Amino acid sequence: QVQLVESGGGLVQAGDSLRLSCAASGRTFSSYAMGWFRQAPGKEREFVAAISWSGHSTYYADSVKGRFTISRDNAKNTVYLQMNSLKPEDTAVYYCAAKLTFARIMGVMPGSEIDYWGQGTQVTVSS
Repeated sequence: QVQLVESGGGLVQAGDSLRLSCAASGRTFSSYAMGWFRQAPGKEREFVAAISWSGHSTYYADSVKGRFTISRDNAKNTVYLQMNSLKPEDTAVYYCAAKLTFARIMGVMPGSEIDYWGQGTQVTVSS
């Protein structure tokens, strides 16, 4: 069992930055690839970014590539999402996700393959 707790969301202006954190419980954090998803009002949950268990491979949605950076610290059981140059269209609830796999991250991490989800943190970007 893995519990994920996100933090770091808030209200910012367009162009600002935020860093989301996701703290995981349990001693097997390094066995999981980690991802971030988001869901805007009236829209389906969408993939944002993923990172392999080792941190050596990452993948980003086209909409955030070059602006967001995912990273992890296995010693702290934490994954991060650094979000720069935020846009109003980034407004959403952001969810942390864990998938038990040692495979490299080669593309989008399907939501159907996620083993554990966090409760979400709200990010609101005003224009």
